[in-house]
Amino acid sequence: MCSLMILRRFSVSASSRTSFAEELQKNYIPTNTFQRTLLSCGSALVSLLNPHRGDMIACLGEVTGEAAIKHMRQKMLETPEGRVYADFMRDNNITADSRLPVQFISDPELAYIMQRYREVHDLVHATLFMKTTMLGEVAVKWVEGIQTKLPMCINGGIWGAGRLKPKHRQLYLKYYLPWAIKTGNNAKFFQGIYFEKRWEQNIDDFHKEMNIVRLIQK
Repeated sequence: MCSLMILRRFSVSASSRTSFAEELQKNYIPTNTFQRTLLSCGSALVSLLNPHRGDMIACLGEVTGEAAIKHMRQKMLETPEGRVYADFMRDNNITADSRLPVQFISDPELAYIMQRYREVHDLVHATLFMKTTMLGEVAVKWVEGIQTKLPMCINGGIWGAGRLKPKHRQLYLKYYLPWAIKTGNNAKFFQGIYFEKRWEQNIDDFHKEMNIVRLIQK
């Protein structure tokens, strides 16, 4: 039986006990409106030219995503698991140690939401069986963009599709894009799922509970 146990390698260490507030204070870089505009334009351009620049993608998400992050916070609080996870992280001062630290968001709560998005991203790939190829990444970006409203995800879905090779573009338009839009709208909010409590769950049961239909190419 396939279970979420196989996804453990995609997750952060649950034993990390560094205070998130302390980590945020150490890494935070204050910026004014002009600087944020420059960061937005520069990181967007570099991310488009080189989608492997994770640092630029992370920067783009932070400096353009405030409204979307507030939306994500509300969606997390609407789900029982999201509330449990937020309480657990707050009560235990746990933070991630395998993702780029948040640098341009001053509000600790919003900064954590962005950090959680980064933690969950690989788990979204894994639970949706989407490879970390350009085609898989674009599909996941559509799912995330629909659910989180993050500009970097929406732009990644739109502009990333333009980088696909002709054969992959055909697959994208025929299978991946319709599936990603349906999944983004129908599946439960990924950032509100307490993955760390679900390692032993059968993946088929997980898909059924989360309203996820696996992509099948005819």
